[in-house]
Amino acid sequence: MDPITQKILLDWFVDLDTPEGLRLELVEGDIVVTPVPDGHHEHCVSQVVHQMLSRSGTDLGFSGNKGLLLRNADGCPQDHVIPDGTLVPHDLGLFRGAAPWMPCEGVAMVLEVTNSRPAADREVKRRCYARGGIPFYLLVDRDTARTTLFGAPETTDYQEIHEVAFGKPLPLPAPFSFDLETADFL
Repeated sequence: MDPITQKILLDWFVDLDTPEGLRLELVEGDIVVTPVPDGHHEHCVSQVVHQMLSRSGTDLGFSGNKGLLLRNADGCPQDHVIPDGTLVPHDLGLFRGAAPWMPCEGVAMVLEVTNSRPAADREVKRRCYARGGIPFYLLVDRDTARTTLFGAPETTDYQEIHEVAFGKPLPLPAPFSFDLETADFL
């Protein structure tokens, strides 16, 4: 895609007024529309957030559905991705005054729980988050009943992968420094 077309697509996308109940993302040049998640999805998000805020070794701020700007893949407009959860060091105050699409610098972890497009969470978003340099990506995969922590981002992917079946604890490294309980994801 040539630079002029990229700019037109990006400007058009940013100015869209998304209908209530839908999320719109621009991921690797594709516009992705996601419906409102079901209750089990939100239960899994809630379980992770509760543990992160009550058990983590650091004081965290959390935002559900915060738009993030990420580095783009070659030839694609800048990625505009909305994770199910974004965790940041609370003392950085990154959410205060942030634009709807904020830069990802300073984000400690993003969270996705599989929903209507599980392959996108497993592959496409993982690459986007790695390109953005987000230190950790936590994936709760309801279809495979597994929880995966991706770490050590490099140019196109994460280099470290730690995965457990639901019901097994997932050790989280610093700055979180606790074992994430996954039994309640079933």
